[in-house]
Amino acid sequence: MLVQQILKSKGDDGVLTIKPGTLVSEAAQILAERRIGGLVVSRDGEHAEGILSERDIVRALAVRGATCLTEKVDEMMTRNPVCCSRQDSSDAVLSRMTDGRFRHMPVVEDGKLVGIVTIGDVVKARLQELSMEKDALEGMIMGY
Repeated sequence: MLVQQILKSKGDDGVLTIKPGTLVSEAAQILAERRIGGLVVSRDGEHAEGILSERDIVRALAVRGATCLTEKVDEMMTRNPVCCSRQDSSDAVLSRMTDGRFRHMPVVEDGKLVGIVTIGDVVKARLQELSMEKDALEGMIMGY
């Protein structure tokens, strides 16, 4: 399955971005309200400058305490996030996420942000593929 198909199944809500100068406390509030695990950091909403995840915030809290909530997201974000394109396969994306130990990947086409996929999105897509393959094999065995 291609990333393009995963994005289509998610619907077209666009990508939620946050500006670099935003306070981490505001980012944490958005993450909690939207029930999401990461935000793409972008000045213009079109170019992924970084990504800020729940994990980034929790790690900073553990090291620096609650004062990290007064920092700006660009001080804490992962810069130059690993991105994929719509034409990448779900297996390739899953492999990069697993190897890099991250759960959110911006989707970029011609240098512009077009979506975001999570490890949950990719695993769900892969499970759907496996289910269809199983059904097809059962049909072949049963003679359908």
